[in-house]
Amino acid sequence: MASFRAIDAVSRAVIALLQGHYHPEDFQNRPLEFRVCLAQDLPMEAGVSLLLYRIDPNEAIRPLPERPLPGGPRRPPPLAVDLHFLLTAWAGDASLQHAIAGWMMRVMEDHPVLAAPALDGQVFQPGETVEIVLESLAAEEILRIWEVTANHAYQISVPYVARSVQIESTDLHRPG
Repeated sequence: MASFRAIDAVSRAVIALLQGHYHPEDFQNRPLEFRVCLAQDLPMEAGVSLLLYRIDPNEAIRPLPERPLPGGPRRPPPLAVDLHFLLTAWAGDASLQHAIAGWMMRVMEDHPVLAAPALDGQVFQPGETVEIVLESLAAEEILRIWEVTANHAYQISVPYVARSVQIESTDLHRPG
């Protein structure tokens, strides 16, 4: 299971996935930028930003009991969370922005699982994966998110969720 740095590692892995599939010739050799952003970091000239806007407990994975370790101590169960984020296409003209949006959605659909090689090996264990799926989000919710961003300038945004990111505890409980 992953360390507490899993949230950052997943965000960076999504951006690295997109950056790794970027070919400038697909966009008339226009350079694109790829960034994990905070709301105040926006806007950007041309590219894709990832804005993590919510973290929820994963409802599918029930809390497990403490796990016994060799020698007697017990470790608390992992914390399973879902990461909700927006991928936003940025460009100075509508045609390029639409092309970026279609391209980023296709890349994400083609690679719905971030496997061990894509995830930070210092954070995730070998064999761990994270599933990335397109999420349905009401237009009102997206607009509310954009209300708090810099300049309140709405851009084409696509909601995704990274499911079942399991964060391992570092605490050990000794019996008795």
